[in-house]
Amino acid sequence: MTKLSVNINKIATLRNARGGNVPDLLKVAADVQNFGAAGVTIHPRPDERHIRYQDARDLVQVVHTEYNIEGNPRDHFMDLVLECRPTQVTLVPDAVDALTSNAGWNTMKHGSYLKEVIAEFKRNGIRTSIFVDPVPEMIEGAKATGTDRIELYTEEFAHQYGLGNMKGIEPYVKSAELANELDLGINAGHDLSLDNIAFFKQHIPGLLEVSIGHALISEALYLGLENVVCLYNQKLR
Repeated sequence: MTKLSVNINKIATLRNARGGNVPDLLKVAADVQNFGAAGVTIHPRPDERHIRYQDARDLVQVVHTEYNIEGNPRDHFMDLVLECRPTQVTLVPDAVDALTSNAGWNTMKHGSYLKEVIAEFKRNGIRTSIFVDPVPEMIEGAKATGTDRIELYTEEFAHQYGLGNMKGIEPYVKSAELANELDLGINAGHDLSLDNIAFFKQHIPGLLEVSIGHALISEALYLGLENVVCLYNQKLR
C-alpha cells in the first residue's frame, strides 16, 4: 500500500489568520495519524506564513509515524532539520516569495550542491528525497546526488487529468520505471486529490508515498477529516 502523508500547512494557515491556537496544529497532527495517515508533512518557509519553525520542533514529540519536512535547504532550514531529525527531508527549490512549490530541481545544474546537502542529512540518519519534474535527465541527475528517493511533482498530471487527458500520466510512468531501474524510491505530491489519486496510484509502479495537503484539507471541509483520510487510504491500497 502506498503511504499517505498529510501535509498540515493549511491548518497552520487557518490558525495564523486569526491568531491564538485554533485550530490546534499539534492536535490535528495527532488526529490524522490516529485516523490512519502513515505520516505528517510540513513545509516551513522563511517568512513562517503558515508553519512556524517552532511548530517543526513541537511536532517532534507528536509525530509517531513518519515525519517529513520539506523545503529549500538554505542554512536556517538545514539547521532546523538537523535539530528535529525527521524521518525524511524533501528538498524543494522554491523561491523565498513562492506562493507554493512550482518546479522540480534541475538536478544536473545543481547536482554538486545537492550532493553536499544530502550527504550532510544522511550522515545524521535522515532519509532524503528530491522534488523533481518527470524528466528522465532529472531522474538520472537525482541518482547521482546520492538521494534515497525522488518526489514527482504532479501538478501537470493533475491539470491534464482534470481536462480528461489520461495520457498526461505517461511521463510519470516512464519516470517511475526509470527510478525503479536506478533503485530510487518514489514519492509524489502536488494537486493530488480524491478525484485523481486512484488513477495515479494504479499507473505508477513502486509508488511508496504521497504527500497531500491543500486538496485533502479542502475536501475535509465537506466530508470530515477522519473520513477523508480513510477515503485516501482506500484509494491507495
